[in-house]
Amino acid sequence: MTTDWNRAAHLLCVQLGSPGDVLLCTPALRALRAQCPGRRVTLLASPSGAAVGPYLPDVDAVLAYEAPWMNNGAPAPPSAHLDWIATLGAQRFDGAVIFANRNASALPAALLCQLAGIPLRAACCRDDPSGLLTHWIADPEPGALLRHPVQRQLDLVRRLGAEIADERLAFVPTNTDLAQVRTRLQAAGIDPAGRWLLLHLGAGARARRWSPQQWNALIRTLHERIACPLVLAGGPREMALIEALAFPLDARVHSLAGQLGIGALGALLAQASLLLSKDPGTNHLAAAVGTPVVCLDAAAGLEQTPWKVPGRMLSLDMEEGEGLGTRHDEGTDQPARITDAVCNLLKQTERWRTRPAAVT
Repeated sequence: MTTDWNRAAHLLCVQLGSPGDVLLCTPALRALRAQCPGRRVTLLASPSGAAVGPYLPDVDAVLAYEAPWMNNGAPAPPSAHLDWIATLGAQRFDGAVIFANRNASALPAALLCQLAGIPLRAACCRDDPSGLLTHWIADPEPGALLRHPVQRQLDLVRRLGAEIADERLAFVPTNTDLAQVRTRLQAAGIDPAGRWLLLHLGAGARARRWSPQQWNALIRTLHERIACPLVLAGGPREMALIEALAFPLDARVHSLAGQLGIGALGALLAQASLLLSKDPGTNHLAAAVGTPVVCLDAAAGLEQTPWKVPGRMLSLDMEEGEGLGTRHDEGTDQPARITDAVCNLLKQTERWRTRPAAVT
């Protein structure tokens, strides 16, 4: 019954995936926080996902757990997981909401929460949970329908009586992060409040990464058509790629790859005119700070579609559009098509978009 959840003042929310997966839960977290006055929300996340926690306005505390059933879960002795059960039990949670991606099972986390003595446990699940869940929401995916991951999590908490009008993603950079990013941009001769584009060169899976030649062609076309500063971002593994790039002599290109934590990256995205990226997590972070996105990998599917921000979905041999594309001519000049999308999105968004307030 939803009345049980209305009285659950101390809630555990479980999302053990990537930082992007955690961001996609933020509208549902907002709904859960609003459901019960004074509710305290604790996030149980993977170590990488836990890094997002301090920037989420509807999370009070974060626990980082390397779950053995997740893809990157590290082997650990049984005693380590027994310790985790004891840790969760000592928190005396009133309920646990388990957010699982549609291709993952919520049942291992449900067992963890049951053994920790958490009385209310809810999740979407395809298989009969056999008592592991007190509130089992039958999962219609991927057979009956396909939802955006944000909608999936909102539908789950709605079944528990939690609804919210504001369904945007959330990530709030600190004033320190914003100030440091502004200082870095100014040192590179870039006006943080002016027009500049952020290109994230990461792509998650190796098969989806672009070659230096592809990035060179895109940077050259962006420079010829728009001639604004370009800032490059990515993780440490993108640094070698950036070193292999050859920029036009008069292009203003500055790299911050490998130099930014999650807070600084969020602050950088919050000030960019727009993002061009193949990386799903970075796309979601951009949406969470309200930055328009040109997604360069529409073939990645619905999971990468920017949520509640203006965006364009593109992919090689695909037609751009607001949603997933359709096949396009193999002879199309891809850098020109991408630049067309960038120009169109800039015209659409620059008139109304505001940058974060100046730090004092």
